Amino acid sequence: MSTSSPKLSVVEKVGYSLGDLAANLVFQTLVTYLAYFYTDIYGLESNHASAMMLVVGLIAAFGFNPIIGALADRTQSKWGKFRPWILYSAIPLGVIAILAFSTPDFSYKGKVIYAVVTYTLLLLLYAANNLPYSALSGVITGDMKDRNSLSAYRFVAVMFAQFFVQVFMLPIIEYAGNGDKAVGIENLMTWLAIIGSAMLLITFFSTKERIVPTPAQKSSLKEDLTDLAKNRPWVIMLLLTTLVFINLAMKGGSYVYYFENYVNEESLTQFIQPVLTFLTGIGVNFFGENPVSAGFGLFNAGGIVFMIIGITLSKGLADKYGKRDVFGVTLFISTLFILFFFFFSPTSIGLIFGSQILHGFFYGITIPLLWAMIADVADYSEWKNNRRATAIIFSAMMVGLKGGLSIGSALLTWILGLYEYVPQSDTIQSDSAILGTKLLVSIYPSIPFLIGVGLLFFYEINKSMENRIEEDLKSRRA
Repeated sequence: MSTSSPKLSVVEKVGYSLGDLAANLVFQTLVTYLAYFYTDIYGLESNHASAMMLVVGLIAAFGFNPIIGALADRTQSKWGKFRPWILYSAIPLGVIAILAFSTPDFSYKGKVIYAVVTYTLLLLLYAANNLPYSALSGVITGDMKDRNSLSAYRFVAVMFAQFFVQVFMLPIIEYAGNGDKAVGIENLMTWLAIIGSAMLLITFFSTKERIVPTPAQKSSLKEDLTDLAKNRPWVIMLLLTTLVFINLAMKGGSYVYYFENYVNEESLTQFIQPVLTFLTGIGVNFFGENPVSAGFGLFNAGGIVFMIIGITLSKGLADKYGKRDVFGVTLFISTLFILFFFFFSPTSIGLIFGSQILHGFFYGITIPLLWAMIADVADYSEWKNNRRATAIIFSAMMVGLKGGLSIGSALLTWILGLYEYVPQSDTIQSDSAILGTKLLVSIYPSIPFLIGVGLLFFYEINKSMENRIEEDLKSRRA
């Protein structure tokens, strides 16, 4: 095993973080707009969109990710194991992202088939790019504090992507399509694909793999899977990742329905008007004339700004108290502010925005810790078994990510149908549908977070074990 773990430069940390900024231009679009795109722009029925997202998503989660993880761990090249995957998937991922959010003029059956094919290819290429990218964080450095710092850089970049998608994307879609959302989202995704592919190439050229297993550590796929089955922290992180992304898909995808169907437009306009007046006065007018899209953008902006503040505090808290304990406490507090949404009336705009800001702050602290904990699980596996299988461990987490995203998105559209939501309707939704949108931003997404908090009581890698694993591995590698 290579022992080289120099302190990472700012250039390499920024270069690495650009890869996640690029990937999240796609991923955050999936979280925030996939269900809305398929039901209200593309024109699929809720039950068809739900079934398609669930089936394709689970196939991608349990089929694509383990295969790519096993292949990546066994890749041998002059660039390392994981960087070649980033290089060769950068441009194809951009192309398929454009196609997946296009609206060809097919029959309804043709549109369903097109959606299935393009969504499948999008998830395949996303896995081929983002799984090796995530595993790369486990071999850039073996220093856990440097790894915490790398995760913080990475997820500040993620927040910038999330900020753009959730704050500006809906107004830009309306502007770019001159009121036609189908044209607007296709035009916007074209530019995002070009920018994202360029950033992924920068990641490839600016990073280096330093933790290189010796030939003696080579293992078979059967041995890797056996190690995983015996690795309780890995099992817990798999379940936790799944639960986190069920929440993100359900909650993040339902906000647009919440603003369009539940929040009182007159109260929202009065609340945001001073902000819009100020922004217009300094020459900033990103939000257009639609108060719902403007309010939706500002609502997301507040949460994301405070999420970024939370991310910047994450490393210091994790270094002092350990990742597990900080993650559990702040995830629980953030969940309380989701639950509060159930009690807000359509006119309680200040409380709605305030709760989103406080949720964003506490959830932001958890964001870098999730992936840093997964890298710790890879170290734990090497510590226990004297074999390192970084990508297969990260692939399992990607199973959780894709599985959670698919389940959450499918639950979102299924619950909307259960509460009699009518897609592309020009009339006011029924009381039942409005109740469903309210529950989808409060009670339903809180459940997976609370289960996740409970799981952390069984996760054994606390602060003292982190230090022990790091020191033992340094001694072995020396």
